[in-house]
Amino acid sequence: MKVTLLLKGKTTDSYLKTGMDDYAARIGRYVNFEVVELKDSQDLLKKIKPSDHLVLLDENGNAYDSVSWARHLESFFVHSSKDLVFAVGGPYGFTAREYARGDEMVSLSKMTFSHQLVRVIFLEQLYRAMTIIKGEPYHHQ
Repeated sequence: MKVTLLLKGKTTDSYLKTGMDDYAARIGRYVNFEVVELKDSQDLLKKIKPSDHLVLLDENGNAYDSVSWARHLESFFVHSSKDLVFAVGGPYGFTAREYARGDEMVSLSKMTFSHQLVRVIFLEQLYRAMTIIKGEPYHHQ
C-alpha cells in the first residue's frame, strides 16, 4: 500500500517546506509515502487511479480527534488493499468533479486554515496517527 499527499500549488514559504519535509520523512518510516505538488490549475484527478481511495481535506468533512483518526486509518490499513491518497485543494478548494470523485472528506478543524499552512498541520496529524497506531510515545493523553 502506498500513501500519497496531493497538493494543489507549490509550498511557497520556506518554514512550511521545512516542516513538511520533516514530517514527510518521519511518516516514510511507517509507510510508503510521497508528497506531490501540482500546479494550481492542474486537475488532481489525473494523478488518481480508479482503484485509489481519495480523501479530500475539506472543512466540511468528518472531524476526528487524534486517537479516533489513528483508529480510522488503522482500520483502513487492515481492511483495504487500496492505495490511500489525501488531497489538499488550492485557495478555492476543489472542483465539483474532484468532490464527486472523493471517497471521503476529512476536516482538520472547524476553523479555516490557509491551503499552505494546512499541509504542515495535516502531515503532523498523519505522523501522530502513525505513532499512535504503533504504540509509540509521541502522543500524550
